Amino acid sequence: MATTTDRIRRLLADRLEDCCDADVERRLGELGTLADDAFGDDDARPIFAVLGNETRYRLARALTVSGDELCVCELESFVDVSESAVSHALADLVDAGLAARRKDGNWRYYTATPLANDLLSTADEGVGAE
Repeated sequence: MATTTDRIRRLLADRLEDCCDADVERRLGELGTLADDAFGDDDARPIFAVLGNETRYRLARALTVSGDELCVCELESFVDVSESAVSHALADLVDAGLAARRKDGNWRYYTATPLANDLLSTADEGVGAE
């Protein structure tokens, strides 16, 4: 922390032309509040962690693009992993709130949730904005 404090002191000295310990402590307090606001209750982190895996991302993308429910056996064609890995990935998507599951006899069907649709749609818009 001493290195961070020293660097903040130098930054503030450049900005303010005169910096004292109170200025450094005030800024550290502001940064602490910012960290609490940004990371304190980070409910989104599991969603991004889930989408950080290629298999889960591809399954989520397939569900959002299809606009309809798909059976596990249909979803297997989108990824090159075992049936068990597909089921596990889909369970992770459900747990993260990105997919919904419906069981009908021996079959399980999955659909994208509004959260998944919104999130991936927003990501698509961001890619084109550059």
